[in-house]
Amino acid sequence: MDLLLLVLLFLLPWVSGLPFYNGFYYSNSPRGRDPGQDEGPFNGVKLVVETPEDTLFSHQGANVTLPCWYHYEPDLVPQRPVRIKWWKLLDNGAPEQDVLVAIGRRRRSFGDYRGRVHLRQVEEREVSLEIRDLRLEDYGRYRCEVIDGLEDESGLVELELRGVVFPYQPPQGRYQLNFHEAQQACEGQDAVVASFEQLFRAWEEGLDWCNAGWLQDASVQYPIMLARGACGGLGLAPGVRSYGPRHRHLHRYDVFCFTAAALKGRVYYLEHPEKLTLLEAKEACREDGAQVAKVGQLFAAWKFHGLDRCDAGWLADGSARYPVAHPRPNCGPLTPGVRSFGFPDPRSRKYGVYCFHPR
Repeated sequence: MDLLLLVLLFLLPWVSGLPFYNGFYYSNSPRGRDPGQDEGPFNGVKLVVETPEDTLFSHQGANVTLPCWYHYEPDLVPQRPVRIKWWKLLDNGAPEQDVLVAIGRRRRSFGDYRGRVHLRQVEEREVSLEIRDLRLEDYGRYRCEVIDGLEDESGLVELELRGVVFPYQPPQGRYQLNFHEAQQACEGQDAVVASFEQLFRAWEEGLDWCNAGWLQDASVQYPIMLARGACGGLGLAPGVRSYGPRHRHLHRYDVFCFTAAALKGRVYYLEHPEKLTLLEAKEACREDGAQVAKVGQLFAAWKFHGLDRCDAGWLADGSARYPVAHPRPNCGPLTPGVRSFGFPDPRSRKYGVYCFHPR
């Protein structure tokens, strides 16, 4: 039977009657049964898939394993051949994203996961997914599916990256971005559009922002710690306000971006004898073997590396900001955060510069 299955998989792609998926043909006929055996699911045997209930946390650039095991109740001996499928569930209305499919020793990965994912089978009936060199967009929910003949069971694994959420608006001003422009704006600042879960966690940690912004599921929301008239009204309790889903092309808002904790380099304020224009700031960083830091890089350096400086400096998008980890008098509000001067005239010589030096 194994030889016949291999022939069907490799030599007969034109065979009709077999379901086709991502380059694989599958036989849905239950295996290992004698003629005349009852056609119920495994004749009373149940397929069970186990995944962890708790969210897994990791960081950009790391390797992570998403655990998944399966077994039968009661147990089956010998072990039966199964098909394994991992995919990622998306929150923005798009179809699920294929990650990996395996039949026996045949494995295939897809899209941006190609070459970065592997099936871990160290223990008996383990079908965990290893992801190498995690990227910002890898966070989310993954489904582990095990298929044995007509039986199909699955479990979910939640993967979250450690990072920081920050509100962002472009130089053109408030509420200028449709959803696709919001995605590009975050990517340009070394970040991705934040998920609702990430924004909610940031709100729990104290994020208070009155401008509405896009989230990864194409909804528009904003977090409020202190209720006030201009932010939904005094009568509403603190929370994350929601405008619900918005039209991706027609509606325009700001955006909430998410950048990971791990920086593949160092952000620093460049000591320079005089203040600089934006063009001079870029040249000064270049002469120092670096480049002007992006907004996401400055937020990560402030949040996870304790960058603390009371001097405003240019950033790559033309904004001027400074990070305060230890609030003090004459250094803005008495709360930690990244202060912003907006987008000054690029010819102004009122600011220094924050540089990013790659490792």
